[in-house]
Amino acid sequence: MAEEKASGNQNRREDRGMKNGGFFGGIYGMAFIGAAVYFIGHATTFWVGVVGFFKALFWPAVLMYQVLELLKM
Repeated sequence: MAEEKASGNQNRREDRGMKNGGFFGGIYGMAFIGAAVYFIGHATTFWVGVVGFFKALFWPAVLMYQVLELLKM
């Protein structure tokens, strides 16, 4: 019985870590949505829109790389 309670508490702790995306997850999500709207909105053909979607996935990472490079970190 005590083992079941201990394993139940451990499972709850692991679940909490998986659910919590944190503040920066929200920032990435907002950056992705904004970039997707921009790139797809400026697309002239369907395939340019598809490429714009993939650009939107990687845009926040490229931006962070450029900021860190500018700050010499």
